[in-house]
Amino acid sequence: MPRTDTARPETTAPTRLRWWTELPLILLVYACYSAGRLLVRGNESTAVDHGLAILRFEKSLWLNAEHPLNRLFTREPWIGIPADFWYASLHYLVTPAILIWLFRSHAVRYRAARTWLMTSTFIGLIGFTLLPTCPPRLLAAGHGFVDTMAQYSSYGWWGGQASAPRGLGGMTNQYAAMPSLHVGWSLWCGVMLWRFGGTRTTKVLAVAYPLITTIVVMGTANHYFLDAAAGAAVMGLGLLLAPLVIRNANRARVWITARVAPAAPVTPVAPVAPVETPSRGAEASIVSGECQTAPRERIPRQRESDFGPGTGPGTGPGTGPGAGPGAEPGAAPADAGDGAAAAAR
Repeated sequence: MPRTDTARPETTAPTRLRWWTELPLILLVYACYSAGRLLVRGNESTAVDHGLAILRFEKSLWLNAEHPLNRLFTREPWIGIPADFWYASLHYLVTPAILIWLFRSHAVRYRAARTWLMTSTFIGLIGFTLLPTCPPRLLAAGHGFVDTMAQYSSYGWWGGQASAPRGLGGMTNQYAAMPSLHVGWSLWCGVMLWRFGGTRTTKVLAVAYPLITTIVVMGTANHYFLDAAAGAAVMGLGLLLAPLVIRNANRARVWITARVAPAAPVTPVAPVAPVETPSRGAEASIVSGECQTAPRERIPRQRESDFGPGTGPGTGPGTGPGAGPGAEPGAAPADAGDGAAAAAR
């Protein structure tokens, strides 16, 4: 049986993405972040309660690694200052850099990677809004934490209020500790470097970057250990939901295109004249020399010999033995008309 090829969605040529279509997604994420920041205002007491509950739970499970790391970063400036730069800068630099690298060098993989990152980020923003959590650095001093961002603020561009630039701390969500998107984004960057880096150096960076980030967020007293674990879990959930988001986005794009795009103009088709085929009984043209004549047409010194029914060549008038050379054959009775006399012999 002949094989019939059916079209598959996987083999369809992907739509080429443009940078001006990607920027609105970033603006959308920032708008959602700002909305969540506004919703959290006024819930400081609730955020502190959540932070203390996480701290008590970690102590019960002997997971309290924040205190020894924070004391180390506070006591050793050569560790604490670079850690503050790491926390305040790299997630703004490394994550966009890897996105641009994927966009330019691995365009086929870019959309799935970007969707994974965006989906996980939106899940994290939902967590910030529904579960505001006070970070360790904002707890009362009796809990044993020191805000290294405030301690070393004179060495960096950030202010003492947050990791934002000086004077812009009020534009950040101070209680966005659960989950830690610093850890989540660094994990995403590590996966991208491991899968598409291709060199030993990139694979080392793929492991080191999320690992060091996890240590930094705890040592600077910006996140609990469970915040870091929740950031990794959010990335795992985003990875599972990314294919569903892509399918729904494709359906929405098709639906919008079908209703918004103008219909293609219909080009009128000119009528085609029917081709006349000669019938089987039609008489062919008589060709004489270089002249083409229609049937029954007379040419000087040339007449058509008509053979009546039952007669053959040599039985018609003027074909007898007495016909001299050069003599024209006699006209047939049909040619002579009714009542015409026969030609003299």
